[in-house]
Amino acid sequence: MTLAEVFRRHGPAYLAKHALSSVKAKVWRAIIACRTAILGGHVETCDSCGVTRHVYHSCRNRHCPQCQTRAKEHWLAKRRQELLPVPYFHLVFTLPHALHTLIALRPRVIYEVLFAAASATLAEFAANPRWLGGKLAFSLVLHTWKQNLGRHVHVHALVAGGALTAEGEWKSPKRGFLFPVRALSRVFRGKFMAALSEARGAGQPLAAALADDKVWRALRQQLLAHDWVVYAKQPLGGPEQVLEYLGRYTHRVAISNERLVGMDETTVRFRVRATPGKRVLSVPAEEFIDRFLLHVLPSGFKRIRHYGLLAPAAKATQLSLARQALSVPEPDPVITATVEDFLQRIGGAEWARCTHCHEGRFVPTAAIPPQRQATPPSTSVRAPP
Repeated sequence: MTLAEVFRRHGPAYLAKHALSSVKAKVWRAIIACRTAILGGHVETCDSCGVTRHVYHSCRNRHCPQCQTRAKEHWLAKRRQELLPVPYFHLVFTLPHALHTLIALRPRVIYEVLFAAASATLAEFAANPRWLGGKLAFSLVLHTWKQNLGRHVHVHALVAGGALTAEGEWKSPKRGFLFPVRALSRVFRGKFMAALSEARGAGQPLAAALADDKVWRALRQQLLAHDWVVYAKQPLGGPEQVLEYLGRYTHRVAISNERLVGMDETTVRFRVRATPGKRVLSVPAEEFIDRFLLHVLPSGFKRIRHYGLLAPAAKATQLSLARQALSVPEPDPVITATVEDFLQRIGGAEWARCTHCHEGRFVPTAAIPPQRQATPPSTSVRAPP
Protein backbone atom coordinates (compact mmCIF):
# COMPACT_ATOMS: atom_id res chain seq x y z
CA MET A 1 0.00 0.00 0.00
CA THR A 2 1.59 3.27 -1.14
CA LEU A 3 0.58 6.85 -1.76
CA ALA A 4 1.24 6.29 -5.46
CA GLU A 5 -1.36 3.49 -5.48
CA VAL A 6 -3.91 5.86 -3.95
CA PHE A 7 -3.21 8.40 -6.70
CA ARG A 8 -3.45 5.76 -9.42
CA ARG A 9 -6.71 4.30 -8.17
CA HIS A 10 -8.55 7.44 -7.08
CA GLY A 11 -6.68 10.03 -9.14
CA PRO A 12 -8.85 10.00 -12.28
CA ALA A 13 -12.02 10.73 -10.28
CA TYR A 14 -10.23 13.41 -8.27
CA LEU A 15 -8.70 15.14 -11.29
CA ALA A 16 -12.05 15.15 -13.07
CA LYS A 17 -13.32 17.52 -10.33
CA HIS A 18 -10.19 19.43 -9.29
CA ALA A 19 -7.65 21.55 -11.19
CA LEU A 20 -4.09 21.25 -9.90
CA SER A 21 -1.62 24.10 -9.79
CA SER A 22 1.58 23.55 -11.76
CA VAL A 23 3.49 22.80 -8.53
CA LYS A 24 0.98 20.21 -7.31
CA ALA A 25 0.77 18.63 -10.76
CA LYS A 26 4.55 18.19 -10.74
CA VAL A 27 4.42 16.51 -7.33
CA TRP A 28 1.55 14.28 -8.49
CA ARG A 29 3.46 13.10 -11.57
CA ALA A 30 6.64 12.51 -9.58
CA ILE A 31 4.95 10.35 -6.93
CA ILE A 32 3.16 8.23 -9.52
CA ALA A 33 6.32 7.78 -11.61
CA CYS A 34 8.70 7.08 -8.71
CA ARG A 35 10.55 3.76 -9.06
CA THR A 36 8.55 2.71 -12.11
CA ALA A 37 9.42 2.19 -15.77
CA ILE A 38 8.26 5.77 -16.41
CA LEU A 39 11.58 7.09 -15.05
CA GLY A 40 13.69 4.31 -16.53
CA GLY A 41 16.42 2.44 -14.71
CA HIS A 42 18.66 -0.53 -15.33
CA VAL A 43 18.75 -4.32 -15.26
CA GLU A 44 20.99 -5.98 -12.70
CA THR A 45 22.24 -9.56 -12.96
CA CYS A 46 23.74 -11.73 -10.23
CA ASP A 47 27.35 -12.55 -11.09
CA SER A 48 26.95 -15.99 -9.50
CA CYS A 49 23.55 -17.48 -10.31
CA GLY A 50 22.44 -15.24 -13.19
CA VAL A 51 19.16 -14.07 -11.63
CA THR A 52 18.10 -10.63 -12.86
CA ARG A 53 16.14 -7.77 -11.35
CA HIS A 54 14.84 -4.46 -12.66
CA VAL A 55 15.83 -1.38 -10.68
CA TYR A 56 13.94 1.82 -11.49
CA HIS A 57 15.00 5.37 -10.72
CA SER A 58 13.44 7.35 -7.88
CA CYS A 59 11.81 10.73 -8.46
CA ARG A 60 13.71 12.50 -5.63
CA ASN A 61 10.78 14.81 -5.04
CA ARG A 62 10.78 16.08 -1.46
CA HIS A 63 7.07 15.30 -1.07
CA CYS A 64 7.48 11.65 -2.08
CA PRO A 65 7.44 9.18 0.85
CA GLN A 66 9.69 6.77 -1.08
CA CYS A 67 12.54 9.23 -1.61
CA GLN A 68 13.39 10.66 1.79
CA THR A 69 15.68 8.03 3.35
CA ARG A 70 18.72 8.72 1.17
CA ALA A 71 18.10 12.47 1.28
CA LYS A 72 17.92 12.34 5.07
CA GLU A 73 21.12 10.31 5.42
CA HIS A 74 22.98 12.61 3.04
CA TRP A 75 21.79 15.67 4.98
CA LEU A 76 22.69 14.15 8.35
CA ALA A 77 26.16 13.24 7.09
CA LYS A 78 26.76 16.93 6.38
CA ARG A 79 25.55 17.87 9.86
CA ARG A 80 27.98 15.58 11.71
CA GLN A 81 30.80 18.12 11.51
CA GLU A 82 28.57 20.92 12.80
CA LEU A 83 27.47 19.40 16.11
CA LEU A 84 28.86 20.93 19.28
CA PRO A 85 29.53 18.90 22.46
CA VAL A 86 26.66 20.46 24.41
CA PRO A 87 23.06 19.46 25.20
CA TYR A 88 20.57 20.33 22.47
CA PHE A 89 17.08 21.73 22.96
CA HIS A 90 13.96 21.17 20.88
CA LEU A 91 11.32 23.89 20.68
CA VAL A 92 8.18 24.11 18.52
CA PHE A 93 6.59 27.39 17.35
CA THR A 94 2.98 26.89 16.21
CA LEU A 95 0.64 29.22 14.31
CA PRO A 96 -3.01 29.53 15.45
CA HIS A 97 -5.72 27.90 13.36
CA ALA A 98 -7.25 31.34 12.78
CA LEU A 99 -4.53 31.85 10.15
CA HIS A 100 -5.51 28.81 8.07
CA THR A 101 -7.57 30.76 5.54
CA LEU A 102 -4.73 33.22 4.99
CA ILE A 103 -2.22 30.36 4.70
CA ALA A 104 -4.34 28.77 1.98
CA LEU A 105 -4.33 32.07 0.04
CA ARG A 106 -0.66 33.02 0.49
CA PRO A 107 1.32 30.10 1.92
CA ARG A 108 4.75 31.39 0.89
CA VAL A 109 4.22 34.75 2.63
CA ILE A 110 2.97 33.24 5.88
CA TYR A 111 5.73 30.61 5.98
CA GLU A 112 8.37 33.30 5.44
CA VAL A 113 6.89 35.41 8.25
CA LEU A 114 6.85 32.33 10.51
CA PHE A 115 10.55 31.65 9.90
CA ALA A 116 11.43 35.29 10.43
CA ALA A 117 9.42 35.64 13.65
CA ALA A 118 10.66 32.37 15.20
CA SER A 119 14.32 33.00 14.34
CA ALA A 120 14.20 36.63 15.52
CA THR A 121 12.60 35.57 18.80
CA LEU A 122 15.30 33.00 19.54
CA ALA A 123 18.09 35.39 18.53
CA GLU A 124 16.68 38.17 20.73
CA PHE A 125 16.44 35.95 23.81
CA ALA A 126 19.94 34.60 23.23
CA ALA A 127 21.40 38.11 22.92
CA ASN A 128 19.79 39.21 26.22
CA PRO A 129 22.45 39.04 29.01
CA ARG A 130 19.72 37.88 31.37
CA TRP A 131 19.66 34.57 29.51
CA LEU A 132 22.85 34.02 27.51
CA GLY A 133 24.18 37.24 26.06
CA GLY A 134 25.47 35.75 22.83
CA LYS A 135 24.71 34.10 19.50
CA LEU A 136 22.91 30.75 19.20
CA ALA A 137 23.48 27.87 16.79
CA PHE A 138 20.08 26.63 15.64
CA SER A 139 18.08 25.19 12.74
CA LEU A 140 14.39 25.55 11.91
CA VAL A 141 12.36 22.90 10.09
CA LEU A 142 8.88 23.64 8.73
CA HIS A 143 6.03 21.14 9.16
CA THR A 144 2.49 21.93 8.02
CA TRP A 145 0.50 18.86 9.10
CA LYS A 146 -0.89 16.91 12.00
CA GLN A 147 -1.46 13.16 12.19
CA ASN A 148 -4.82 13.22 10.38
CA LEU A 149 -3.27 15.34 7.57
CA GLY A 150 -5.13 18.45 8.66
CA ARG A 151 -3.36 21.78 8.44
CA HIS A 152 -1.12 22.46 11.45
CA VAL A 153 1.65 24.91 10.61
CA HIS A 154 4.67 24.96 12.92
CA VAL A 155 8.46 25.03 12.92
CA HIS A 156 10.71 22.73 14.91
CA ALA A 157 13.77 24.47 16.36
CA LEU A 158 16.86 22.38 17.18
CA VAL A 159 19.07 24.61 19.33
CA ALA A 160 22.55 24.04 20.76
CA GLY A 161 22.52 24.58 24.52
CA GLY A 162 24.39 27.84 24.91
CA ALA A 163 25.64 30.87 23.03
CA LEU A 164 28.92 32.40 21.86
CA THR A 165 29.51 35.89 23.27
CA ALA A 166 31.19 38.76 21.46
CA GLU A 167 34.22 38.18 23.72
CA GLY A 168 34.56 34.61 22.45
CA GLU A 169 33.19 32.90 25.58
CA TRP A 170 30.62 30.11 25.63
CA LYS A 171 27.65 30.76 27.89
CA SER A 172 25.54 27.76 28.96
CA PRO A 173 21.93 27.96 30.23
CA LYS A 174 21.87 28.55 33.98
CA ARG A 175 18.47 27.15 34.85
CA GLY A 176 18.40 23.77 33.13
CA PHE A 177 16.15 25.10 30.38
CA LEU A 178 16.94 27.37 27.46
CA PHE A 179 14.33 30.15 27.68
CA PRO A 180 10.93 30.49 29.44
CA VAL A 181 8.27 29.34 26.97
CA ARG A 182 5.59 31.77 28.14
CA ALA A 183 7.86 34.74 27.44
CA LEU A 184 8.93 33.18 24.12
CA SER A 185 5.28 32.81 23.15
CA ARG A 186 4.47 36.48 23.75
CA VAL A 187 7.51 37.80 21.90
CA PHE A 188 6.93 35.37 19.01
CA ARG A 189 3.31 36.49 18.71
CA GLY A 190 4.32 40.16 18.80
CA LYS A 191 6.94 39.76 16.07
CA PHE A 192 4.60 37.75 13.87
CA MET A 193 1.75 40.24 14.24
CA ALA A 194 4.05 43.18 13.47
CA ALA A 195 5.26 41.47 10.29
CA LEU A 196 1.71 40.51 9.32
CA SER A 197 0.56 44.10 9.76
CA GLU A 198 3.43 45.33 7.60
CA ALA A 199 2.66 42.72 4.91
CA ARG A 200 -0.82 44.18 4.36
CA GLY A 201 0.53 47.61 3.43
CA ALA A 202 0.23 49.12 -0.03
CA GLY A 203 2.03 47.01 -2.62
CA GLN A 204 2.69 44.20 -0.15
CA PRO A 205 1.75 40.53 -0.80
CA LEU A 206 -1.16 40.48 1.67
CA ALA A 207 -2.55 43.87 0.67
CA ALA A 208 -5.47 42.41 -1.29
CA ALA A 209 -6.29 39.59 1.14
CA LEU A 210 -6.42 41.94 4.16
CA ALA A 211 -7.44 45.20 2.49
CA ASP A 212 -10.76 45.32 4.34
CA ASP A 213 -10.08 46.98 7.72
CA LYS A 214 -13.03 45.17 9.28
CA VAL A 215 -11.64 41.77 8.22
CA TRP A 216 -8.19 42.72 9.50
CA ARG A 217 -9.51 43.89 12.89
CA ALA A 218 -11.53 40.68 13.32
CA LEU A 219 -8.52 38.51 12.46
CA ARG A 220 -6.23 40.55 14.72
CA GLN A 221 -8.68 40.21 17.60
CA GLN A 222 -8.76 36.43 17.11
CA LEU A 223 -4.99 36.18 17.00
CA LEU A 224 -4.46 38.28 20.11
CA ALA A 225 -7.20 36.61 22.17
CA HIS A 226 -4.98 33.75 23.34
CA ASP A 227 -1.35 32.98 24.01
CA TRP A 228 0.36 31.27 21.08
CA VAL A 229 1.80 27.81 21.53
CA VAL A 230 5.55 27.52 21.99
CA TYR A 231 6.49 24.08 23.22
CA ALA A 232 9.83 23.07 24.70
CA LYS A 233 10.96 19.47 25.14
CA GLN A 234 13.59 18.15 27.51
CA PRO A 235 17.23 18.65 26.47
CA LEU A 236 18.53 16.03 24.06
CA GLY A 237 21.54 13.81 24.75
CA GLY A 238 24.88 13.49 23.00
CA PRO A 239 25.70 14.15 19.34
CA GLU A 240 24.51 10.77 18.03
CA GLN A 241 21.16 11.14 19.82
CA VAL A 242 20.84 14.62 18.38
CA LEU A 243 21.45 13.30 14.86
CA GLU A 244 18.91 10.53 15.32
CA TYR A 245 16.42 13.06 16.61
CA LEU A 246 17.11 15.46 13.76
CA GLY A 247 16.43 12.69 11.27
CA ARG A 248 12.90 12.27 12.58
CA TYR A 249 11.98 15.82 11.61
CA THR A 250 14.13 17.12 8.77
CA HIS A 251 12.90 14.96 5.87
CA ARG A 252 9.53 13.79 7.13
CA VAL A 253 6.68 14.05 4.63
CA ALA A 254 2.99 14.57 5.42
CA ILE A 255 2.34 10.81 5.46
CA SER A 256 4.62 7.80 5.05
CA ASN A 257 3.65 4.65 3.17
CA GLU A 258 4.03 2.70 6.43
CA ARG A 259 1.02 4.54 7.88
CA LEU A 260 -1.27 3.59 4.98
CA VAL A 261 -3.43 0.59 5.91
CA GLY A 262 -5.69 0.05 2.90
CA MET A 263 -8.32 1.49 0.57
CA ASP A 264 -11.48 0.51 -1.25
CA GLU A 265 -13.67 2.10 -3.90
CA THR A 266 -14.48 5.15 -1.78
CA THR A 267 -12.15 5.44 1.22
CA VAL A 268 -8.52 5.42 2.32
CA ARG A 269 -7.48 4.10 5.73
CA PHE A 270 -4.34 5.17 7.60
CA ARG A 271 -2.90 5.03 11.10
CA VAL A 272 -2.81 8.03 13.43
CA ARG A 273 -1.39 8.42 16.91
CA ALA A 274 -3.95 8.22 19.68
CA THR A 275 -3.98 8.01 23.48
CA PRO A 276 -3.00 5.32 24.12
CA GLY A 277 -1.28 3.73 21.10
CA LYS A 278 -2.60 4.18 17.57
CA ARG A 279 -5.91 3.96 15.74
CA VAL A 280 -6.97 3.63 12.11
CA LEU A 281 -8.71 6.59 10.50
CA SER A 282 -10.93 6.09 7.46
CA VAL A 283 -11.65 9.10 5.22
CA PRO A 284 -13.17 9.50 1.73
CA ALA A 285 -10.50 9.16 -0.95
CA GLU A 286 -11.18 12.63 -2.33
CA GLU A 287 -10.75 14.16 1.11
CA PHE A 288 -7.57 12.18 1.72
CA ILE A 289 -6.01 13.54 -1.49
CA ASP A 290 -7.22 17.04 -0.63
CA ARG A 291 -5.54 16.83 2.76
CA PHE A 292 -2.26 15.56 1.33
CA LEU A 293 -2.10 18.32 -1.28
CA LEU A 294 -2.51 20.95 1.44
CA HIS A 295 1.11 20.26 2.36
CA VAL A 296 2.75 20.69 -1.03
CA LEU A 297 5.23 23.52 -0.52
CA PRO A 298 5.58 26.51 -2.84
CA SER A 299 8.13 26.00 -5.60
CA GLY A 300 11.70 26.46 -4.40
CA PHE A 301 10.70 27.12 -0.80
CA LYS A 302 13.41 26.09 1.71
CA ARG A 303 11.82 24.27 4.62
CA ILE A 304 15.11 23.68 6.51
CA ARG A 305 17.06 26.80 7.47
CA HIS A 306 20.07 27.52 9.67
CA TYR A 307 20.72 30.58 11.83
CA GLY A 308 23.21 32.18 14.18
CA LEU A 309 26.48 30.29 14.28
CA LEU A 310 25.09 27.97 11.60
CA ALA A 311 24.17 30.75 9.16
CA PRO A 312 25.80 29.82 5.82
CA ALA A 313 27.67 33.13 5.37
CA ALA A 314 30.17 32.57 8.20
CA LYS A 315 29.44 29.09 9.52
CA ALA A 316 32.98 27.69 9.39
CA THR A 317 34.46 30.67 11.25
CA GLN A 318 31.70 30.87 13.84
CA LEU A 319 31.76 27.15 14.65
CA SER A 320 35.56 27.25 14.95
CA LEU A 321 35.27 30.05 17.51
CA ALA A 322 32.62 28.10 19.40
CA ARG A 323 34.87 25.04 19.58
CA GLN A 324 37.73 27.16 20.83
CA ALA A 325 35.47 28.54 23.55
CA LEU A 326 34.44 25.00 24.48
CA SER A 327 38.05 23.76 24.36
CA VAL A 328 37.29 20.97 21.89
CA PRO A 329 39.28 20.12 18.75
CA GLU A 330 38.06 20.64 15.21
CA PRO A 331 36.49 17.47 13.72
CA ASP A 332 38.87 15.57 11.46
CA PRO A 333 37.30 15.77 7.96
CA VAL A 334 39.27 12.70 6.83
CA ILE A 335 37.90 10.55 9.67
CA THR A 336 34.36 11.88 9.15
CA ALA A 337 34.50 11.19 5.41
CA THR A 338 35.95 7.71 6.04
CA VAL A 339 33.09 6.85 8.40
CA GLU A 340 30.53 8.11 5.90
CA ASP A 341 32.16 6.16 3.05
CA PHE A 342 32.20 3.04 5.22
CA LEU A 343 28.49 3.34 6.03
CA GLN A 344 27.67 3.91 2.37
CA ARG A 345 29.74 0.89 1.35
CA ILE A 346 28.03 -1.30 3.95
CA GLY A 347 24.60 -0.18 2.77
CA GLY A 348 25.57 -0.64 -0.86
CA ALA A 349 26.99 -4.10 -0.23
CA GLU A 350 23.78 -5.22 1.45
CA TRP A 351 21.73 -3.91 -1.46
CA ALA A 352 24.00 -5.58 -4.04
CA ARG A 353 23.94 -9.03 -2.38
CA CYS A 354 21.86 -11.55 -4.34
CA THR A 355 18.67 -12.45 -2.49
CA HIS A 356 18.33 -15.68 -4.50
CA CYS A 357 21.65 -17.48 -4.01
CA HIS A 358 22.99 -15.28 -1.16
CA GLU A 359 26.49 -15.63 -2.63
CA GLY A 360 26.77 -13.43 -5.70
CA ARG A 361 26.40 -9.71 -6.24
CA PHE A 362 24.05 -7.86 -8.55
CA VAL A 363 25.86 -5.87 -11.22
CA PRO A 364 24.28 -3.56 -13.86
CA THR A 365 24.00 -5.25 -17.23
CA ALA A 366 21.54 -3.14 -19.27
CA ALA A 367 19.83 0.24 -19.26
CA ILE A 368 16.05 0.72 -19.20
CA PRO A 369 15.07 3.91 -21.07
CA PRO A 370 12.39 6.11 -19.48
CA GLN A 371 8.86 6.09 -20.82
CA ARG A 372 6.79 9.17 -21.57
CA GLN A 373 4.21 9.99 -18.97
CA ALA A 374 0.91 11.58 -19.87
CA THR A 375 0.11 14.86 -18.11
CA PRO A 376 -2.72 14.42 -15.58
CA PRO A 377 -6.06 15.69 -16.91
CA SER A 378 -7.58 18.87 -15.50
CA THR A 379 -4.16 20.28 -14.62
CA SER A 380 -4.29 24.04 -14.55
CA VAL A 381 -1.45 26.17 -15.76
CA ARG A 382 -1.92 28.91 -13.16
CA ALA A 383 1.12 29.78 -11.09
CA PRO A 384 1.11 28.76 -7.44
CA PRO A 385 0.58 31.46 -4.78
